[in-house]
Amino acid sequence: MVDRHSQSFFGQSSGMTLISSSKSDPFIFIKCIKKKNDGNWEKPSLGEGKTIKCNLDEIIMILEVLKGKSKAWSSYHNFNDNKTSISFKWDEESNDKIYINIANYSKMLSYSQIIIMKMLLEHLLKEKIIHATVPYSKYKTNNDNREDQDLSADEEDNGRDEDDFVEGKDNLPIIIEEKVDLEDDKITKIFGAIKGESNKALLLNLNDGNEVWFPKSVIRSDYSPEKEINQSFLIDTWILKKNNINYSKT
Repeated sequence: MVDRHSQSFFGQSSGMTLISSSKSDPFIFIKCIKKKNDGNWEKPSLGEGKTIKCNLDEIIMILEVLKGKSKAWSSYHNFNDNKTSISFKWDEESNDKIYINIANYSKMLSYSQIIIMKMLLEHLLKEKIIHATVPYSKYKTNNDNREDQDLSADEEDNGRDEDDFVEGKDNLPIIIEEKVDLEDDKITKIFGAIKGESNKALLLNLNDGNEVWFPKSVIRSDYSPEKEINQSFLIDTWILKKNNINYSKT
């Protein structure tokens, strides 16, 4: 069974791609692009288009519309005080079209596309309910296969001291996640580009030139899954402090 899924829905002037990077992620990405006035399509690699991240609750509400149980569903994403409107709505005059609006991007799904999206989201939801809802306490990444390992309670309490950074075979620092008090749970914006990805972590090339693995659980903002695009990330401040990563509050 594959771990990553990607399905595109294209029309004459707009396109939408549904992406699940891993069954262990409790979210999916929806990427929208449209044809520009010169006839060329927008390129996400150039920072064009719009990408949103939908959590499990939102996947369920989208499915309610795709299954015909709801006529419409709408919501807002608020990131850096910028609100993104999202809506899925059946055509009022027919029962074989759904209109999707994400910010200023619009896409109409035909009947066959509705069925494909419904079946895909049902499959993804089942996968993620099983694999993305399993708690873990500490996170390690192996360079050979990038498989995540959940430590048992015995391993957690064996008295060994863990370094703040663990060196992998590629000599890239891998951040170890630990529980912290809620009062330390503040957010800091950092800038960088995605260099790699595993089930539960992103390898970020930070603007200061360092490459660091961050657990996805400490990344609080939506982000584009495209690699090599410089973008901002909202990270739990405590983990930056814990691992002596230079940052500046914005």
